[in-house]
Amino acid sequence: MPTTMRNPILQELPLTEAAMAGQKHRTRYGSVTLFPPPDAEALQAMTEPTHDSYGRRVRYLRISLTDACNLRCVYCMPEQMQFRPRHELMSDEEIIFLVNVAASLGVDKIRLTGGEPTIRPGVVELVRQIASIPGIRDVAMTTNALLLDELAQPLAEAGLDRVNISIDTIDPERFRRITRWGDIEDVWRGIEAAERAGLRPVKLNCVVTRGFNEEDVIDLAALTKEEDWEVRFIEMMPFGEVSEFQLSHVVSFREIREKVESVFGALEEASYDFVDPSRPFRIPGAKGTLGFISSVTEPFCQGCGRVRLTADGKLRLCLLRDDEVDLLSPLRAGADFDKIRALMKEGAFHKPWGHGLATGVFAEDRAMNQIGG
Repeated sequence: MPTTMRNPILQELPLTEAAMAGQKHRTRYGSVTLFPPPDAEALQAMTEPTHDSYGRRVRYLRISLTDACNLRCVYCMPEQMQFRPRHELMSDEEIIFLVNVAASLGVDKIRLTGGEPTIRPGVVELVRQIASIPGIRDVAMTTNALLLDELAQPLAEAGLDRVNISIDTIDPERFRRITRWGDIEDVWRGIEAAERAGLRPVKLNCVVTRGFNEEDVIDLAALTKEEDWEVRFIEMMPFGEVSEFQLSHVVSFREIREKVESVFGALEEASYDFVDPSRPFRIPGAKGTLGFISSVTEPFCQGCGRVRLTADGKLRLCLLRDDEVDLLSPLRAGADFDKIRALMKEGAFHKPWGHGLATGVFAEDRAMNQIGG
């Protein structure tokens, strides 16, 4: 099936009243049964905190809305990337169902990712529904900002709280080289639109890639002197087909920090909760902050309370390991709320302590765009 074809399941949903009562809703791809989740009162009554086997509280769910993207960043995917047929991806109703399940297990923070989440049809209404689920107190999005000029205000009105925006350089030529066809001016317009819409604090994500943009950290860091933004420098992480390239192009946290300090002087430590993966610092006198995410060289697994839901409905337990629990298949086979809840809770309990990069264990089954970061 051509990947450009509209999602037939999305065309046939929303579900009929009979399907919402628990009867099977049939499509050309098989039957889908979505039992309605408990009402708000019942959901709140059953909500309980969930911990993994190491005692870490699991309260943060990152959801990939699509594996597709309108850019082809060199560290993320091959230029001729093949995306999944859309009928294999979660429908809006399935996402809402699974967020209700997560909320009943104490998840209160949602981040929408991709691929590029803003290219998903109906993303504004999807945000509205997620934000209205009892127990969900925080809804954020990671985006390349290309479509924020038109979507920032509607998303904010729907309940989106803030955005993280990917920008690996402010040099137009290098931006095009890294993204393969992006225009930096679209990103600036998106950032401005996000600020106008109140999607704050604005966080700018830069994946530092040796040979592509390690010198750009100076210009990016300088943005925080006049803007109340957090510019976050992220070590490249190895995935799938491009893992060898990625590992050979890692620029470490310490190297990035030393490069910034060589220009701006010693950085001041900002308050840190030891949970957020971004370690905050400040250039003396700057309005904004710098964050360093050192997943490869100095991992922060002890404070990790995140799990991920891939666009095809797998609960991924660690970004850099291939451990996953399939939730979409049993949901489409007729599993009810309690069954899916038990699967999600069991998966969260078995969340691994951390990645195995130091011992040569890599995530091989998916590229970054298929996981959602």
